[in-house]
Amino acid sequence: MTNTSPRPSIDRDAIIRILSSNTPDAIEAVRRQAEQILLTHCGNKVYYRGLVEFSNQCACNCLYCGIRAENTSVRRYAMNEAEIIEAAQWCAQAGYGSIVLQSGERKDEPFVAFVENVVRRIKRETVSTDLPQGLGITLCVGEQTEATYRRFREAGAHRYLLRIETTNPALFARIHPAGQTLASRMQALEHLHTAGFQVGTGVMIGLPGQTLDMLADDVVFFHRFDIDMIGMGPYIPHAATPMAGWPNPDWPPARAFQTALLMVAAVRISLKDVNIAATTALQAMDPVGREKGLQFGANVIMPQLTPTEHRGDYLLYENKPCIDEDKSECRRCLERRIQSVGRTLAINEWGDSRHFARRTAEA
Repeated sequence: MTNTSPRPSIDRDAIIRILSSNTPDAIEAVRRQAEQILLTHCGNKVYYRGLVEFSNQCACNCLYCGIRAENTSVRRYAMNEAEIIEAAQWCAQAGYGSIVLQSGERKDEPFVAFVENVVRRIKRETVSTDLPQGLGITLCVGEQTEATYRRFREAGAHRYLLRIETTNPALFARIHPAGQTLASRMQALEHLHTAGFQVGTGVMIGLPGQTLDMLADDVVFFHRFDIDMIGMGPYIPHAATPMAGWPNPDWPPARAFQTALLMVAAVRISLKDVNIAATTALQAMDPVGREKGLQFGANVIMPQLTPTEHRGDYLLYENKPCIDEDKSECRRCLERRIQSVGRTLAINEWGDSRHFARRTAEA
């Protein structure tokens, strides 16, 4: 962790009480508290992150993931540089302010050099009066070396999302192959801090064998590691993965969805000024899931910029929404969703984490 100065601890028991809320009145009280803290510490704006899933080629074999390397039923693809730049330029012209480049995990030099070059081009080719420094860039391309993270940071990316999925060692080991370790993932998050990134991570809610105690420990971890951005959603099985048939009696879909909303609220109430995404997985389980995510304390939404011919091939889980909408349709849809819950859409803003600004000022 980069910030070693003493900080107030957070109340783990209070987090468990939030996650245990199971009556309409109790859930609504949590929602109102989270919403008020959001408005006080982050304001009313919702920030866009135009999402480009530029490749589903992956070297990892996470047991829950639909694009895992050993899934031979996936049609693999990789967008070329021109396609990504075109999406970035559209993103800038649409006023999104920021873009996310996401892919399967690879560490080979051709891949690293490709990402580095694309980031440099996006920064150079999206400069305008409205965006004098070009688009804000978030990367989500998995575990890399500290040297690689520094290359990406120097190229112009300044946010990085590396989901941890669970911080419980036994559960992490159960849902990953032996070569992927919790220690390695935590080390990568440390390297991202050292490289100067705004650091994002997140967890799945409703994994087989997961408990509320484990989820509370995840929130404590976010605090202890000084995480700036958090993305969370319910676990949704993919039929072509080893976990598809695992029994999961403790987490029927309705409970996983409701607990995911309570996790958003718990993180907002506990951490206050971090950025939290209203994830697509919420909408996969409820037609207004992303709106509910915003109402429980989220302040970031990721509209799809992936070309429609590729979206059906980037399925980490089943029933992913919006795979047939074009960029303009997605934009109009999300604007309506944001307005429906009384929030304001930020235009031509990076929407950086206020937590990041505070922790770097205190360092």
